[in-house]
Amino acid sequence: MQPYPQNWTHVTEFVMVGFAGVHEAHLLFFTLFLTMYLFTLVENLAIILVVGLDHQLRRPMYFFLTHLSCLEIGYTSVTVPKMLAGFIVVDGGKNISYVGCLSQLFIFTFFGATKCFLLAAMAYDRYVAICMPLRYGALVLWGTCIRLAATCWMVGFLIPVLPIYLMSQLTFCGPNVIDHFFCDASPLLALSCSDVTLKETTIDFLVSLAVLLTSSAVISVSYGNIVWTLLHIRSAAERRKAFSTCAAHLMVVSLFYGTLFFMYVRTKVASSINFNKVLSVFYSIVTPMLNPLISLRNKEVKGALSRAVSLKSWKGQ
Repeated sequence: MQPYPQNWTHVTEFVMVGFAGVHEAHLLFFTLFLTMYLFTLVENLAIILVVGLDHQLRRPMYFFLTHLSCLEIGYTSVTVPKMLAGFIVVDGGKNISYVGCLSQLFIFTFFGATKCFLLAAMAYDRYVAICMPLRYGALVLWGTCIRLAATCWMVGFLIPVLPIYLMSQLTFCGPNVIDHFFCDASPLLALSCSDVTLKETTIDFLVSLAVLLTSSAVISVSYGNIVWTLLHIRSAAERRKAFSTCAAHLMVVSLFYGTLFFMYVRTKVASSINFNKVLSVFYSIVTPMLNPLISLRNKEVKGALSRAVSLKSWKGQ
């Protein structure tokens, strides 16, 4: 908490420092992050288009995958364009309004929470497919998939409502410099002139913990049962085939949850602004870029891409 200055005024605009220590290499960082962002967009749009156009992929697993791709596009687009502007725009590129800052934090948290719940729904889908294959068609109906996806989006939207409302009640009277490349909760709380103890130690921590524990519990139970089932499959070929259907999802979960748990459920002793920036880059930029690459390694997705390319080539002749 910052002390109240004698003649303080309410902050209406923030300045995001971003990566202040890379002035000499700012064009290199701009090119690197722009390339990663464009890769993320192209990869996820490719998945959405391929699943939408190929009738062989119109199954629950790929239905959830398209929702995940939509989330990845939104997740990166909330923060990366503004960060890129900070590298090249001299006048006002790093500035963001008070309302814009809270809006960015709300949308970023919304997409992040929705992604957690969607990954849990995908784990449940794989659990039913591998552990109860004969009942899969009865348990995972299209109506069930639509309701699951809608619930993920709705609950994800509700998650940041209370934290952002409490954030809007805090007083910001200066300084207005955020030592981050987007409006994250921790650097914002550090600028507040109000007492943030309740919000920082209780509300934010409990909300983050609830989202992570609830979704990770579903994922852990689902994969625990999957592993148990795989161990009881006698045929090695059948075991590999069954595992291949969930290997991509498991890698995506490991990448995303590993960084999130470390980032948001940690002690103050482990906190470091520069280290937090590195972690933030990893889960907000690197992971959304790697996730589609993992999914595109799926044999059925690669087959659909090959068919789409072949069809395009044939029409072009």
